[in-house]
Amino acid sequence: MDIKVIVSIVAIILVFVGYVPYIIDTVKGTTRPHAFSYFLWALLVYIIFALQLQAGGGLGSWITFTVATVMVVVFALSLKNGKRDIRKVDFIFLAIALLAIPVWLVADQPVLSIILLSTIDMLGFAPTVRKSWVDPWSETLFMYFMTAIRHSLAVIALTEINLVTALFPITWTIANVLFIILLIARRKQLPK
Repeated sequence: MDIKVIVSIVAIILVFVGYVPYIIDTVKGTTRPHAFSYFLWALLVYIIFALQLQAGGGLGSWITFTVATVMVVVFALSLKNGKRDIRKVDFIFLAIALLAIPVWLVADQPVLSIILLSTIDMLGFAPTVRKSWVDPWSETLFMYFMTAIRHSLAVIALTEINLVTALFPITWTIANVLFIILLIARRKQLPK
């Protein structure tokens, strides 16, 4: 069996290893995902999957598809059990992200498209970061550890490693590591 196949399978398993506890915590109400973030992530990650597949990402692209599908589940749960302190700044980030999608459609260049989509995807993280700064216990830390590992493996699993296929998992590996640091630091400042 090819190493990329093995790494892809491991990374897809890590999607579920990371998200099942997150989903369980969301149902219990101990984790409160921000609906805006998960709405944008689901939408954009499906588009990124298509770009990766088109650019030769192969089996490694299916990790991205799996993540997008799980994000739809988390978004649906966030509507009932998510964080309800939606602020004006959250609407601003949502609007900026949604307005940037037509720019991606017009760009018609895979490299520019993945840069725009990855940037928009990071903007979708802003409501979660803001919420977590105030309430660092509203997220399941384990999921972000698994996500950082999974995205690192996703780069290895790609059939073709180029800017279009690798920017998204590299960006999210870095973002997750930084978010983990933020959560740990804020939890020390704001004990449960």
